[in-house]
Amino acid sequence: PGTAKTLLVRSFAASLDLDFRRIQFTPDLMPGDVIGTNLFNFATSEFRLSKGPVFTQLLLADEINRTPPKTQSALLQAMQEKEVTIDGETHSLGACFNVVATRNPIEQEGTYPLPEAQLDRFLFELRVTYPDRDTERELVRRHGHGAGRTDLAEHGLIPVAGVEQILQLRRQVTEVTMTEELVDYVVDLIRETRDDPSLVCGASPRAAAMLAGASRAWALLSGRDYVIPDDIKQLAEPVLAHRVVLSPGAEIEGLSATRVIERIVEKVAAPR
Repeated sequence: PGTAKTLLVRSFAASLDLDFRRIQFTPDLMPGDVIGTNLFNFATSEFRLSKGPVFTQLLLADEINRTPPKTQSALLQAMQEKEVTIDGETHSLGACFNVVATRNPIEQEGTYPLPEAQLDRFLFELRVTYPDRDTERELVRRHGHGAGRTDLAEHGLIPVAGVEQILQLRRQVTEVTMTEELVDYVVDLIRETRDDPSLVCGASPRAAAMLAGASRAWALLSGRDYVIPDDIKQLAEPVLAHRVVLSPGAEIEGLSATRVIERIVEKVAAPR
């Protein structure tokens, strides 16, 4: 806590001119509190849709594993299909809908494990660590005045892109070249996670597609219209580590999913 995760997501949404909503997940949160529900209007004798916070463009699911799996699963359809179904009626969330979530260590009291199907829908998992001393000192110097919520506009944050630019970049990503050898490399990495004795559950075909797509996006951000092996290697850990499940023996040995993925990347030969 206290590492500016929410501020980071707010800033990200503001810089892309996206509508932003946040849900604080708690043990008593219900699925209807996330996606919404139909309410009966006695004045008109009709049902009216009361939209939940999921109707946005960038949703922050804060401490997502503080709520039971039934409520966590309310996001499954939204994350995969960018739409939700309420009382048999399907509602679109828009092409730019995305979910960013934070979660607590599973060892903490009052947490629930995330369903594997939901973990598999997150493209990346990134660990937010404490800043170094100089950065923390600068943070205290600038923001140690107790002013509360940070005003992004006051700090000069302005949109640098919008929905049209995002959709255009997505189209450009699909045009980035990935050779057949690199496609084989991605598949070999994924299949190795299923054969590794340290894992009881390897990565899914969805993980393979996401690793390939992320590598194309990384190549585009790097100023290239083609993928190289290092793109895939660099993204393998953040794309795959949260999708695999360690064996009991690996946990006893103190292995982490991150280390297992790193070992697999070292083992599987990359094309030259």
